[in-house]
Amino acid sequence: MNPITKEGEVLLREELKKLKSEDRPRIIDAIATAREFGDLKENAEYHAAKEQQSLTEARIRDIESKLSNSQIIDIKNIEASDKVIFGTTVTVFNSELEKSIQYKIVGEDEADANVGKISYASPLAKNLIGKFEGDTFKLETPSGFTEYEIEKVEYL
Repeated sequence: MNPITKEGEVLLREELKKLKSEDRPRIIDAIATAREFGDLKENAEYHAAKEQQSLTEARIRDIESKLSNSQIIDIKNIEASDKVIFGTTVTVFNSELEKSIQYKIVGEDEADANVGKISYASPLAKNLIGKFEGDTFKLETPSGFTEYEIEKVEYL
């Protein structure tokens, strides 16, 4: 089972609802309209709509599979401490950059480093999980070793 945050589950369910209630009917209508143009062998609109249908149905199956095979973890239901676990928001001081950075440890499908969400399977998260506020550790990066200090752990 893959862990996913409650927030990630909500986003997947919203995407699934949109795909089923908006995108799927729109594509079916586009296919029906394209069929009216005649010969399907040379009908670019028809082939484009069928391709879009295939991609949409694949995404629907992917989301349904992820939801059925995921363990949803709501960090707000876990007693807060200063220990880093899946779902916590962690502020670390990066000695190489000489600044504090905040990360939320999330499931692989939710990860987006641009918004501070890192996968629990990432090297940084693997080093963070199990540690406590005030702990320091070194992480090997392509440019060498970077030292981190855990400044704050939040159960948001």
